[in-house]
Amino acid sequence: MPGPISKEAKVFGDNLRAARKAAGFSQEAFAYHCGLDRSYVGQVERGEKNVTLRTIVVLADALDAKPAKLLDGL
Repeated sequence: MPGPISKEAKVFGDNLRAARKAAGFSQEAFAYHCGLDRSYVGQVERGEKNVTLRTIVVLADALDAKPAKLLDGL
């Protein structure tokens, strides 16, 4: 199983996971809400995928948050 691709990807994934859990979403429900595949969301949360700016916006919108919240600590 691959590990994080970068420190930045890991921090982003940790921020996403924390925000998703705080919003009360399971990973599967959140992925469905975003229109993304559950396995992709899992890979992002583990820092195994780079995300595009568009995906950051989609994820933040689904959490009713500003994209900067997901980038905190970078």
